[in-house]
Amino acid sequence: MADLFEAAGLGSDVPRPLADRLRPARLSEVAGQEHLVGPDGVLTRMLETRSLGSLILWGPPGTGKTTVARLLASATDLHFEQISAIFSGVADLKKVFEQARARRQMGKATLLFVDEIHRFNRAQQDSFLPVMEDGTVTLVGATTENPSFELNAALLSRARVLVFKSLDQDAIARLLTRAEEVEGKALPLTDDARFALLNMADGDGRASLTLAEEVWRAARPGEVFDVAALADVVQRRAPIYDKSEDGHYNLISALHKAVRGSDPDAALYYFARMLDAGEAPLFLARRIVRMAVEDIGNADPQALVVCNAAKDAFDFLGSPEGELALAQALVYVATAPKSNAVYKAFSAAKRVAKEGGSLVPPKHILNAPTKLMKGEGYGAGYRYDHDQPDAFSGQNYFPEALGRQSFYHPVERGFEREIRKRMDYWARLRAERGEP
Repeated sequence: MADLFEAAGLGSDVPRPLADRLRPARLSEVAGQEHLVGPDGVLTRMLETRSLGSLILWGPPGTGKTTVARLLASATDLHFEQISAIFSGVADLKKVFEQARARRQMGKATLLFVDEIHRFNRAQQDSFLPVMEDGTVTLVGATTENPSFELNAALLSRARVLVFKSLDQDAIARLLTRAEEVEGKALPLTDDARFALLNMADGDGRASLTLAEEVWRAARPGEVFDVAALADVVQRRAPIYDKSEDGHYNLISALHKAVRGSDPDAALYYFARMLDAGEAPLFLARRIVRMAVEDIGNADPQALVVCNAAKDAFDFLGSPEGELALAQALVYVATAPKSNAVYKAFSAAKRVAKEGGSLVPPKHILNAPTKLMKGEGYGAGYRYDHDQPDAFSGQNYFPEALGRQSFYHPVERGFEREIRKRMDYWARLRAERGEP
């Protein structure tokens, strides 16, 4: 078979991808993860004792998780075994565990690297527990998903989670410089195009090297690409953003907090970034409406009207024209006075209602459609507010066993100042009339 490959020119001389050729040979060469592999990094300290426990490596693609796993095995003299949760099942796991046990009997320990470990179901994840506990394998799992949500608590309790960060522009710039040294030539890019390439990589070191290869392949002798030409050549790699995964939740969280923090510029940035990544505009519209009721409320009741109008405008105009209406609503809620008083009041009311859900309302506010109910006192003593002075009776409307409660506390911002004045006025009338 080897002869066939050699005859076909597919032997050892087959070019290797640039990312593979630049794969670090030592932990200190891993780019962008100084908090793990730097002089005082977690892994550096761990390896000084040559003692390695099970680990979960959590971070975006292209940040060095697989490379670090290989280097850990080499640094600790462990046999490196790699499987992918995408392509492996129960039978594969059993085989790997049996081989690790046999290897252990011969005095060789195993580092089992499981790529995409979150893809295993709960039962498959549980199968790792015995071999981790008895030392058959040192598990190193890699995941792009939040382990708190995707991995069993029992598995997490036996492994340390290490967070890998997206590579910043300086780290990617160093990778490109190394690539130029290996290739023996500079990237044919203007300064602006080189900066654009750093952004296109979106924190993914492997992607940056793939993009660099595409540039070298496309360039004719003496040709230098500007930003527009670069975009045409590489067809602009889209930012990493999976609407079902962490990127989705991280960005919507950032958008919501920018609005809550009254920063319209940051809000517009995250809004534009999510649209650019293919997020459904109506999902964003729903979240903007949520912001209006959660973080603004009665401080500016018009916010809800504006947000619903923007949603209707988007329905009418469609994309991309209707996106401007959503942006307008976003700026409105970001710059509106803030209050979560209604949000807190509703949460408190739900909590009390759940605890005392069987309490009946006081009889004086219940209707008496039958003689029996009237005889039982239903409706007795009810005072019709419109017939009272100031159209206010001040009666108690809570169950008698519960007593009057206070959930809603308007803030001294926006329209809630006026609401607070009204509530203070009613409280004064209630006290003057001796109502509880």
